[in-house]
Amino acid sequence: MSHPFWLARPRSDGGSDFVKFLPGLDGVEIREGSHLPPQMPLLKRRWRLAPAEAEACRQRLLQEAGFRRSDPLF
Repeated sequence: MSHPFWLARPRSDGGSDFVKFLPGLDGVEIREGSHLPPQMPLLKRRWRLAPAEAEACRQRLLQEAGFRRSDPLF
């Protein structure tokens, strides 16, 4: 994972839950939140993982949590 990577999951209210993976020199920063346009995005949680752990997290979100790859939401 060398570029920012977005995952999104639609919500029943028309908004989306999102997870953004931002690779850096000291691991991958993961930002989790929600977005309901036209409101500002709500950041719920942010943490760092090693690249291998971030990849495992991404796979788990895709396979088990209903997220899909997405273009940037905002």
